[in-house]
Order: sequence, then C-alpha cells, then structure tokens
Amino acid sequence: MKYKDSSRRSFLKGALALGGAAVLPSALPGRASAAAFPFLKFNNRTDRVNLACCGIGNRGSQVVSSLQHTGMCNVVALCDVDMGAPHTKKILEMFPDVPRFQDFRTMFDKMGKEIDAVSVAVPDHSHFPITMLAMSEGKHVYVEKPLARTFQEVELMMEGARKFQVVTQMGNQGHSGANYFQFKAWHEAEIIKNVTAITAHMNSPRRWHTWDPAMKRFPKGEPIPSTLDWDLWLAAARHHDYHHDYVNGQWRCWYDFGMGALGDWGAHILDTAHEFLELGLPTEIEAVSLEGHNPFFFPMSSTLSFKFPQRGTMPPVEITWYDGVNNLPPIPAGYGVSELDPNIPPPSNGEIQPVKLNPGKIIYGEELTFKGGSHGSTLSIIPEEKARDLASSLPEVPESPSDHFTNFLLACKGEEKTRSPFEVAGPLSQVFNLGVLAQQLNTRLLFDRERKRITNNRLADKLLRGTNPRKEWREFYTL
Repeated sequence: MKYKDSSRRSFLKGALALGGAAVLPSALPGRASAAAFPFLKFNNRTDRVNLACCGIGNRGSQVVSSLQHTGMCNVVALCDVDMGAPHTKKILEMFPDVPRFQDFRTMFDKMGKEIDAVSVAVPDHSHFPITMLAMSEGKHVYVEKPLARTFQEVELMMEGARKFQVVTQMGNQGHSGANYFQFKAWHEAEIIKNVTAITAHMNSPRRWHTWDPAMKRFPKGEPIPSTLDWDLWLAAARHHDYHHDYVNGQWRCWYDFGMGALGDWGAHILDTAHEFLELGLPTEIEAVSLEGHNPFFFPMSSTLSFKFPQRGTMPPVEITWYDGVNNLPPIPAGYGVSELDPNIPPPSNGEIQPVKLNPGKIIYGEELTFKGGSHGSTLSIIPEEKARDLASSLPEVPESPSDHFTNFLLACKGEEKTRSPFEVAGPLSQVFNLGVLAQQLNTRLLFDRERKRITNNRLADKLLRGTNPRKEWREFYTL
C-alpha cells in the first residue's frame, strides 16, 4: 500500500504556508519554535523532551543511548526500516514498551502530536526526507553528520530550519567538546591568526579497501532479509537490487548512498576551523590524486584540495585532505607523537585500527603551527619548545557547559543554543558534497559562491542536485 498524507499533516503544512511570512529567521531557535508550535512548549526545566528515534541500529543505537543517558528526554517512538534485525535488538530491549514503526511517515501520522524532537541516524542518503518532514511538522531535529548526500539537499535543509524555526543540531559531537572552546578562545585572542593552509588526514583502513577498483557493475541482487523494507531503505535513491554490501554501514562506500571518508570524518576534523575561520564555501575544489578511482565506490586513497578566498582581513586558505592507508600528508618538523582521541566512538564493525598517523589536522598560521586530532581533541602548538615558551600567555579556555546531546535537548527547551545548528553545519557539509563530486568525477571544479553553481563542468553542476528522486519521494523536495 502506498503511503498517503494524513489530513493532520496536510492541515499543518497549509497552516505553515499561510503563517510563514510572519516568522522571523533571526528569532532564537527553540523559543521561536515554541511560539510557532504551541504543543511544543515546556512548562519548567524539569520537563522532558518527547523524542522519536529514526535509525536505532549500529550508530543509531549509540545516538539513542546517548540522548537517553542525559535523563532529559522520553523516548516515545522507535523507527527503523530493518526493525527486529540483530543490530536493532539492543534498543528494542532497552525500550520494550515504546511504539515501533518501519516507516517514518506512518510514525508521524500516528504519533505526531506526542513528538517534540526527532533523532535521525540513518544512511546519508536518507537523512533528507526524514529531516524535512520532521521540520515541516514543527519537530526539532538531531541529524547525524554529514547533513545530506547532495549539495541541494543540504541547501533545502538549511532553508527548512529557517522557515519552520525549529532547533537543529548536526551530530558531530566534538563540536561541543574541548576543541570547540579552545579554538574559539585561541582565535579570539589571536593565538590562531592569519591561517593560510590546513592539512586534514584520515588514514585508517576503510570498508571498501579490500574491493576491486576495476569493478564493472553494481553487485548482483540477493534475497532481501525478511525484517527489511528494502524499498523504504532506498528512499529517494535510484533503484538497486538488495545486496548485503549496501547496508549496515557498507552504504558509506558507494557514491549513490554515502560520502566516503571525507563525509564520515571531515565534520569531526575540520569543523572548528571551518566555523571560526569563517571559511564558508570554496571557490575551487580539485582531485589532486586518486588511487583506484572508479564510478561506483570511493577511491583507495584521495588527495583533495579546497581553496577558500579572503574573508575580510583573513587571508585565503587552502585545505588539503588526505585519506588512504599509505597516503600520508607531509609532517612538519617538531610534529611529535600522533595521538588518538579516546572519546572517538568505534565503528559499528569493530575497533578503530592503529595506523601510522591518527585522524587529525595540521594548521599553518602566520606565526604558529598547530596539530590536532579528531572530534573534541585539543590543539597543540608545535614544536614543543615553542609551546613551552607560550604556555604562560595562552588564554583561559572555558569548560563545556554541556555535551552535544545535552546541548540539543536544552536548546529544545529554550535554555541553550545548539553549537552545530544547520546554519553552521550546512556550509561545512556542502564543502564535503563538493569534495565528493570532485572525487566522483576525478576533476577540478570551479565554484561560484554567490550563485552556488559549478561554472566549469555541466555534469558536476547538475549533480549538485543529485539524481532525480523516485516519484513517491518528490514531495519532500517541496516542503
């Protein structure tokens, strides 16, 4: 049976269309949404946020557990296209009496009035429709990184956040950690100043590194597991026959579904530099070197260049991204030991493997060079002798008042502002969308930041919008 809009959802969309002109985009997230949607008001600070969770296996399981651990939410609905599969059992056992759904649209129709906020921890290609429907119904949204698979989808999500005046948070949890507050304090004190180059690196083995780059076609179809709604899993993506190498994290390998190493780790490595250096969108993106390039899944290794123009008094910046086990970046003298942040959550298929260089970045400023890891790990001035000389003059760095999940729930109640709202996380995600296009097409792209168009490659410009969504999913692009 095909899904149909309920009268309640149609009424709400109509009401928003009529009243949209009166909503002020500059209003404080959380408080504005409470005014627009009276059923989301909270009476006091002890009220809990009623949370619906879309995606409850693998990384979704960790997101649900982390939100629940805050003690600030009631999980009122669980949704997963593979409900009852082994990877969903932990959350199902944790919440045995909570209503369960395979289709998020049915969940909103049946329980919309009981839901204040939604977590979205599903494959990259499915972030968009769930998030857009949730926002159109006045629900606050916590969405895993990167925001969406295509540049246009991210653009529409940013517009939706402004239009529907809901609280938004992208799930790059380090953006509420120590590095966020350190980078902000050091930049304001001009310890970090006049940055001209950043090296970002992620050299751990990836899921596709054992595959054959000479692949000539997508894998042959296999029987669909009895627990899985495969058509719903595909969502707006073009049709593929089911294969086990598309699901349970494997989706990250394919251009049709995921964003590769850049989309997976870029938001944990480059987030603070992108925000506090006000980088915005690049003017040039180049696939400098790709090993094992093919049209189906991501290369064995990639070196990508992103060039950002001058912003006010800040000079142009070039970010160079390195992934691949042996595709190591140049390391400056005095770099020292490469350390792994112990707070990095392990992937769903096991522990993070030790590598020659752990995920992180090197930031080249006018007078100082910094090295840093991933997620919330802090920066160090290198070489160590220089760090010792400056130790007494470094500004005090405040502690984080809340972790990323608590920050989101407090923002839903109007008590804090999220640190990675779509207005901040959207342009960062679009940098990765552009980088993936350069990878996919193995080329150099010129980008017009004002018009948000690729000017030297018609196919790449068309792919900013992705492939046409399947008919039954087109409505989400018009909400």
